[in-house]
Amino acid sequence: MAQRDYYKVLGVPRSASADEIKAAHRKLARKHHPDVNKSPDAEKNFAEIQEAYDTLSDPKKRKLYDQFGHTGQPAGAPGAAWSGGAPGAGGAGGFNVEVEDLGSMFDAFFGGKGGRGPAGGPGGFRNAGGTRPGTPHGPRARPRPTPPLEVSLPISFMTAARGGRERVRLTINGKDTSLEVKIPPAVEHGAKLRVRGVDGRSVLLRVEIGGHPLFRRGEGASAGKGLDLSLDLPLTIAEATLGTTVTVPTLDNAVELTIPPGTPSGRKLRLRGKGLTDQTGRAGDLYAVIKIVPPDPATLSDTERKTLEEIAGRSPNPRSDDGWPAAAKAADEG
Repeated sequence: MAQRDYYKVLGVPRSASADEIKAAHRKLARKHHPDVNKSPDAEKNFAEIQEAYDTLSDPKKRKLYDQFGHTGQPAGAPGAAWSGGAPGAGGAGGFNVEVEDLGSMFDAFFGGKGGRGPAGGPGGFRNAGGTRPGTPHGPRARPRPTPPLEVSLPISFMTAARGGRERVRLTINGKDTSLEVKIPPAVEHGAKLRVRGVDGRSVLLRVEIGGHPLFRRGEGASAGKGLDLSLDLPLTIAEATLGTTVTVPTLDNAVELTIPPGTPSGRKLRLRGKGLTDQTGRAGDLYAVIKIVPPDPATLSDTERKTLEEIAGRSPNPRSDDGWPAAAKAADEG
């Protein structure tokens, strides 16, 4: 049976560029590889595609083919002009399979695990010359990379804020090792730091930041993240009502903060640039959240109690806005 025209096998014109030939080969190899295509002619078609690509991808072979067709040589010339061989031929005359290209293709098919196709070898494919990946005469199978070892790295709030170095002791592949880890300033809770372990295996350290007696970082879903800090600032009724100046701690040193008269509980007073500073120099803010602390009723004298009652009697009802139940308003006003 006459051999098909190689250009027709790959579905490209005779003027096709090298890139067009390569793209056509990849598409057809993906479609007809025996590990993917279960039709009876899959292996035969795949070998024909490889033979066509082996010829047309080589400039010298392609030139001879364009001149003399499948004979690959002028009439009467001794010997073959190239050692392409017949489909399935073994040894040095086998077809040229781009293992790197096909390997990535089959990784997509089999999730990177390879399969066992007609060749029976790792990765489930063979080149058209009959050699298997990993054999002395065939392309070497690419080993799958070892996944990184992931472990938690507990650090203090201040280490996370300032940055620094931590030493971690691990056992990897039965070997005890000690790693020094550089902690970037303002690292976030849950961040992952990659370091090199033993035998070239990488280690992913998942940062877990401890708490602080005063400072909080972020709120709600953003807890442990960002550059802003907050702390609760307790005030007496007198301080909140009349205004005052209080000393507030920051990460660096204590600062004086002015409390405006009539400051309600829950108000946030900002200290600009007193939050966390990351390795690029960006700085967050510190927010002092007002918490009014009432006096212990048991410690009040009769005069103090009466004074508070008089103040309450002269003060407007704080629950008089729209939305409060009318009964509650009337009870409060009564």
